[in-house]
Amino acid sequence: MEYDVIVVGAGLAGLVTVSEVIQSKKKVLLLDQEPETSLGGQAWWSFGGLFLVDSPEQRRLDIKDSKELAWQDWLGSAGFDRLDDEDYWAKKWAEAYVNFAAEEKRNWLYSLGIRFFPVVGWAERGGYLSEGHGNSVPRFHITWGTGPGLVKPFEKMVRAGMENGLVDYKPRHRVDELISHNGTVIGVQGKILEKDDIERGEKSSRTVIGDFTYKATAVVVTSGGIGANFDLVRENWPTRLGIPPKRMISGVPAHVDGRMLSITEKAGGRIVNKDRMWHYTEGIQNWNPIWPLHGIRILPGPSSIWLDAEGNRFPAPNFPGFDTLGTLQAIQETNYDYSWFILTEKMIEKEFALSGSEQNPDLTGKSIKKVLSRILPGPPAPVKAFMDRGKDFVVANTLPELVEGMNHITGKDLIKLEKIERQLLARDREMDNTFTKDLQITAMRGARNYLGDKLIRVAKPHKILDPKNGPLIAVRLNILTRKTLGGLQTDLNGRVLNESGTPVPGLYAAGEVTGFGGGGMHGYRALEGTFLGGCLFGGKIVGQSLAK
Repeated sequence: MEYDVIVVGAGLAGLVTVSEVIQSKKKVLLLDQEPETSLGGQAWWSFGGLFLVDSPEQRRLDIKDSKELAWQDWLGSAGFDRLDDEDYWAKKWAEAYVNFAAEEKRNWLYSLGIRFFPVVGWAERGGYLSEGHGNSVPRFHITWGTGPGLVKPFEKMVRAGMENGLVDYKPRHRVDELISHNGTVIGVQGKILEKDDIERGEKSSRTVIGDFTYKATAVVVTSGGIGANFDLVRENWPTRLGIPPKRMISGVPAHVDGRMLSITEKAGGRIVNKDRMWHYTEGIQNWNPIWPLHGIRILPGPSSIWLDAEGNRFPAPNFPGFDTLGTLQAIQETNYDYSWFILTEKMIEKEFALSGSEQNPDLTGKSIKKVLSRILPGPPAPVKAFMDRGKDFVVANTLPELVEGMNHITGKDLIKLEKIERQLLARDREMDNTFTKDLQITAMRGARNYLGDKLIRVAKPHKILDPKNGPLIAVRLNILTRKTLGGLQTDLNGRVLNESGTPVPGLYAAGEVTGFGGGGMHGYRALEGTFLGGCLFGGKIVGQSLAK
């Protein structure tokens, strides 16, 4: 064989796999259809959030977490209900991952030079009962350096492997087929694409200039999900989330196309849990797009008023940051594919973070001075840029002006001033006491019992229609495609399984293409910070299996 291992896909899972395999001095071929500028894949663009359990960062903030509590939260969110079949390995991967997040994960990353922002975020708060969906405590650890900071040590190890002859990295090599002999996967073949000097994330040329065939003892698929392939998203859209949106924006570059799923299936691999996916409801059109239909996700605090397209407030617990897919279902049931936030400048300056490494130059650039500037009055600069230039933003001094601007954005007269005013006045009346029947206000006040939220994440509760808290802001929220929660079914060594549940000889997979492990270790819902972590864990497991 020409190589010991071929890895298809140079994202985070692929880089981790390669970095583990070469520790045993095995020779690896790393292939990717994109130019070298895209090394690191989606992870490079990420906020760098990682799910950790009972970490020093949590303990310093007096957060009492445990593996038992994390597993309780995971099971409540996952809702595994196909345990005899599609969820059999998924649940095993989930349990292994929670153990990893509570034990080895932080020390391993720390040994590689990765550090974390000291304030732990509280994502996916749930809003149901203790055994339901959501994180009981803050667990979202932001990588110091965001996505690029997380990718860096693994890229460094892979490049060192390239220098010492253990790694051949070939960008612009698109795999079209997995080669099998007597039921064993022994290599890959495909097309060489023309050189393309695009910037990272831009859509690249698909012009073919040649062919290739390579063979190896094992092939690992780490090619990601389907987030930019809207046809596949709609084809697999679950009926429980309503009808597929007519209009969506993309949270991932165009090359996240899901091609390798069907290619691996043809080689004998089994795809499970196709109807499980993770898309965000707080998407805004990027005023400075890099890839087609480029969207950015708002990471909201809990105070904004969330309205449907006709201006009706969503019922509890559909509050910002509580239940992503629950709110997605509520939106789709309205027969519109967008919704609205209404908030004040006091809220936006503290509660709006934007997902993505490029939207957080202070954290990405590891600038303590710039991070400290977040506590100054006014919205952070990236948020202010969207307020000034974003197609989905309305800023107004009065409520009539705000409603007029909202209707102007959609070109429809769906938002009625009287309805909006009635709901905001009713909400503001609940602010006169420290107790209330409005569960969103209760949630806001409860969030501020956590020091991290009180310091940098949740605005002091106030009346929206009080002019001193203005100006008023409205934001149209679009459906933003992102993650694939189902995928290739794998065992705990990362071996791809066939329809009969036995491993396909020579074939492995890791990362999003496996639903982040086992064919869908998140089940129906995610706890956040678990997507990058799934790529790290899967790549490590497969790399170690092959290194042996």
